[in-house]
Amino acid sequence: MSRVLSTADVDERDRLAYWTDAVCDAYVQLDCAAPAPARDVVGEIRIDTLATLELSRVTATAQRVRRTPSLIARAAEDYFLVSIQTQGVGVVRQDDREAVLHPGDFALYDSTRPYELEFTDKFQQYVLMLPGPTLRSELRGTRGLTARPVRGSRGAGHLTIEMIRTLASTLGELEPTSAAAVAQSVEHIVVAGLSTLGGDGRAPEPELAARREEVKACARARLRDPGLTVSTLAAALHTSVSTLHRAFAGEPYTISEWIWAQRLDGVRGDLCNPALRQRTLTELAFSWGFVDASHFSRAFRARFGCSPRELRAAQAC
Repeated sequence: MSRVLSTADVDERDRLAYWTDAVCDAYVQLDCAAPAPARDVVGEIRIDTLATLELSRVTATAQRVRRTPSLIARAAEDYFLVSIQTQGVGVVRQDDREAVLHPGDFALYDSTRPYELEFTDKFQQYVLMLPGPTLRSELRGTRGLTARPVRGSRGAGHLTIEMIRTLASTLGELEPTSAAAVAQSVEHIVVAGLSTLGGDGRAPEPELAARREEVKACARARLRDPGLTVSTLAAALHTSVSTLHRAFAGEPYTISEWIWAQRLDGVRGDLCNPALRQRTLTELAFSWGFVDASHFSRAFRARFGCSPRELRAAQAC
């Protein structure tokens, strides 16, 4: 069910304060200002949650939104946000770059560093919120990807825009059993779009990339085995541990970290499956190869920004 934050019934004198509270509630701690002579903002934020992914639609009047160092110090939220422009023009500024977004374009920004969003007239955007560790485990050089526009007229950018529009219009019809899979698909498409920007500019070596995919395929087949290690992978592939580590050189994760991430994604999918609601959190974690419940819970929160229990409770609403 959507959660809606709107200034429709708010007195004009209180609208800017209400709107500032609304964007802080929907996203991270932010400061909002309206250009003269309006001095206030009229707008609506419609928020939907899909597994650990949040998709919102913002429709509002002109404003400037800032994430300042003092706000970061007050609330160290770790998220990547993706603004997808659907109406009007928006500007994203971060890391000494500026992305001007026209309808169909999108850009990434990181809540752990200062940023600014500016809209000089009425606008509409979809905003995706992704836990920081999730995206960092999929992309190299994320600092080099912020505030750089991805055009929605072609390639992965076009796929992203169309997928978000379709998802937004059909969220109410989505079966709970498919929520985690759809959320993961959205993440993968966004990663593909951002990858076109080049990150650190280094192209992967074909032989290493092929070896890495071979390792991943072997690991996926054994994810539920608590005895899965880099050594057992190397033995299964009839190669050395050092060869496997070389295949992951330059990636944003080690082999072990990738295995952990895949297992955590598996548990997330099970937590979103109503058919598995009677199974305890520990049972689900252990079924994906985890052997320490406390360690699992800490790793889950670090990757997804919420506890397994909180995610399950949200899916039940």
